[in-house]
Amino acid sequence: MDYAATTPVDSRVLKAMMPYFSEKFGNTMSLHSLGRDAKKDLDRSREIIASFMNAKPEELIFTGSGTEATNIVLKGVAFANKKKGKHIITSAIEHHCVLESAHWLEKQGFKVTYLPVDKHGLVDPSAVEYAIKKDTILVAIMHANNEIGTIEPIEEIGRICKNKDVYFYSDAAQSFGKVPVDVNKMNVDFLMVDAHKIYGPKGVGALFIRKGSEIEPLIHGGGHEFGLRSATVNVAGIVGFAETIRLRKKEMEPEAKRLTKLRDKLIKGVLEIENSHLNGHPTKRLPNNTNFWFAFIEGESLVVYLDMRGIAASTGSACSSESLEPSHVLTAIGLKHEEAHGSLRLTLGKESTEQDVDYVLEALPETVEKLREISPFKKEFK
Repeated sequence: MDYAATTPVDSRVLKAMMPYFSEKFGNTMSLHSLGRDAKKDLDRSREIIASFMNAKPEELIFTGSGTEATNIVLKGVAFANKKKGKHIITSAIEHHCVLESAHWLEKQGFKVTYLPVDKHGLVDPSAVEYAIKKDTILVAIMHANNEIGTIEPIEEIGRICKNKDVYFYSDAAQSFGKVPVDVNKMNVDFLMVDAHKIYGPKGVGALFIRKGSEIEPLIHGGGHEFGLRSATVNVAGIVGFAETIRLRKKEMEPEAKRLTKLRDKLIKGVLEIENSHLNGHPTKRLPNNTNFWFAFIEGESLVVYLDMRGIAASTGSACSSESLEPSHVLTAIGLKHEEAHGSLRLTLGKESTEQDVDYVLEALPETVEKLREISPFKKEFK
């Protein structure tokens, strides 16, 4: 129940990767046959992944993670366009890789506007339009939120940015391979995706960079990835990413329908628990995501107790980070600190079954009741 955190590598993906750890170990920059073969497989993988998002192969570069891709965009666009302006717009519920990059840029003299969201976590496109100034160079709004699963109106926001001649970046780590992603329909200039969220290997990300975009590379060296990300290419991981996408092309749509049914059953069953609440949009959300908050209990305790019953879940509460602060996403949608501390995220994957959901719906109410019995808010609850 924690597939949003990461996923197991599909056995078919692992099989496709294995030769590249041994007999197909060539460096893509080498001139001999091993290197040339590796370069062919790199190019083929790039074509497969680019096609899946309706991009051109030369518009896609590979990175070591989605976090790296985000840093490349925010910092690379900022420094390449600082003569045009130093204003960036993002939202209050972005992933930490966006927010921390934005905070760092503020220290370098850039100005950042952090847009609020509504109670479901939606960014208002009109708020984006209103926030754009003459010196705005970049808008960064995620496609789907990693905690509450809300899918943003990216196409409309992208159209506004396009009309205003402002670069638009979207983090699609959680959505790519789960729901359709088309860089042209979405009107994005930059888009980040990640392999390990969709049954591919960890340590492999990809970044769409629309042709003609002005961006400064952060890593300099041998000129790999069109000079935008120098480093010896992780051919094995990239081949695995491509194989993941090849499988997603066939399996994404039927799996999304199946997971949506399981998701809705899970939501309906959990909300039967007294004083439970759904976080995120009721319908405009990822097919595999559910997120709740429960009054009078702590989320970290809930995760620990569920783990004892064989259920892996996550929380926006304190133990999910080194900070004692509650999830910035949950407070941004209006939850009080004590409410955000009682949160639970349950996310489904391709190995999830109806029996798994039934088991959670049996174990969770019992666990919530047990924790409320020992809660310091017990009297208030009763």
